[in-house]
Amino acid sequence: MTRAAQGLGLALLVAGLGLGGQAVAAPTKAPATDFAALQQQINTLRGDYEAKIAELEARLKAAEAEVAASRAAPPTPTAPEGGGEVIIADSEAAPPVAMPSQNAMNPGVSVVLNGNYVARSGDPSQARIPGFPLSDNAAPERRGFSLGESEVTLGANVDPYLSAALTVSFDGSGSASVEEGYIQTTALPAGLTLKAGRFYSAIGYLNERHGHNWSFIDMPLPYRVFLGSQYGDDGVQVRWLAPTPFFLEAGSEVFRGDRFPGGGADKNRAGSQSLFIHTGADINDDSSWLGALSYLHTAARDRVTGPDHFSGDNDLGIASLVYKWAPGGNPAQQNLTLSGEYFFDRQNGAFNLLPARLNRSGWYAQGVYQFTNRWSLGLRYGSLTGDRPAKVLLTSPLDDLGHNAKAITGLLEYDTSEFARFRMQITHDQTDLKANDELRFQYTVVYGPHGAHRY
Repeated sequence: MTRAAQGLGLALLVAGLGLGGQAVAAPTKAPATDFAALQQQINTLRGDYEAKIAELEARLKAAEAEVAASRAAPPTPTAPEGGGEVIIADSEAAPPVAMPSQNAMNPGVSVVLNGNYVARSGDPSQARIPGFPLSDNAAPERRGFSLGESEVTLGANVDPYLSAALTVSFDGSGSASVEEGYIQTTALPAGLTLKAGRFYSAIGYLNERHGHNWSFIDMPLPYRVFLGSQYGDDGVQVRWLAPTPFFLEAGSEVFRGDRFPGGGADKNRAGSQSLFIHTGADINDDSSWLGALSYLHTAARDRVTGPDHFSGDNDLGIASLVYKWAPGGNPAQQNLTLSGEYFFDRQNGAFNLLPARLNRSGWYAQGVYQFTNRWSLGLRYGSLTGDRPAKVLLTSPLDDLGHNAKAITGLLEYDTSEFARFRMQITHDQTDLKANDELRFQYTVVYGPHGAHRY
């Protein structure tokens, strides 16, 4: 029943009571008056709401016009620091764009700190691997406490087409060097990406990873021997991501050729070239795999390893396979990573001015199991197979003396968070004729914005 009907019924009831009893007053026109009052209230409310909506719409249009005007206006002229000529941008030279805030132009800065303690049964200054002359970067760390390699990385998008990154590393003595510094495209068509500058090569599975992202404190044995722990140089890289339902990526690189296993590059042409292909897919909701094939060719010109010199060609092939497992695809509580790589190396040239042609190989297999939220266990085994050189090079550093180098490593890791961890690592090293046992402790902390790590 409507309010009007209820009012009418009430008026009729009152009128009936007045007729049936003693009249105290003459009947009034209350119903008509009530109807008029209700209608007036409704009209008043409707007018108020319509006025408020119109006011809000007007304010919105005014705000939009103000923003459009600020974008179209040229930037306010300002003088550079220390005085000088005021420069005003020509608003007709380019389409108007919204000026970002000053903080938006700042690059992201991240810092990695490492601390180490090393105890070895052998003298690291006397360490060697018969048959495999080592670069300086592959030498073992000194014993005792030390500040390990620390990094400062600055990265940002330059514009809609390019990004840039610079990583400066500091060794334990405080010496600084540019570890990586490159530009990279962000908007090329057809799945293409270009990178130019100084960077780690995409060969192998671990080579691109910075030290804080290694699965163990140090790199596996074949990386130390064949790549000086990691291969990076100045050059250009192109990658192509195929439009396939599974992951398929291929690429190539050309480098200056100064870094081990290259050396002495001073020509216009590139001293090193690489090819690589990566592929992988999900097996199910819990697990996935990745496979890779890589090839690196370097032309060494008077490459120095200690007192020895090599000039010639070096060809290296790498086959990689990785398996990852995590319940439901979420690695936060539990996860397992198994990986292994096989290296085949061929050298053809002159070692200390004597002809040297060698075929050598190596491999490693490792697994890291995070069995609970913060704790992980790891195990790694690596092995090398040398080659007997010509008689004139017997007893030289290229002679493996009939010894197969190998090492086994165990790891215990505790993560306080995704940004900090503590590690203890034990290695039984049989790379030299006399075995060496090593105990290492390490802490690693990362702070500041940090990009996602590779698979």
